[in-house]
Amino acid sequence: MTTLKDLKKRLMKDPEFREEYTRADAEFALIEALVCARTAAKLTQEELASRLGTTQSAIARLEGGGVSPSFATLHCYAEATGTRLTVRLVPVEN
Repeated sequence: MTTLKDLKKRLMKDPEFREEYTRADAEFALIEALVCARTAAKLTQEELASRLGTTQSAIARLEGGGVSPSFATLHCYAEATGTRLTVRLVPVEN
């Protein structure tokens, strides 16, 4: 029986898979950061939406990965949750 760890190791040898996995991992990290910032601020999606002048469903789409937010949107989200937006570019590991 193949374990998930073994399957991932085998699939990561494929450059196309590795590239897509890395892209998806970055998206999930952003989503996790958004949700963590909101929950740390003790805000519901509805309360955050009110602060941003938008709807709860728009926040749900943002936190669900259904949209690609602009830098301005992320900045406003950070301000509304009492956090600061930072961006880093890191070398690609080969």
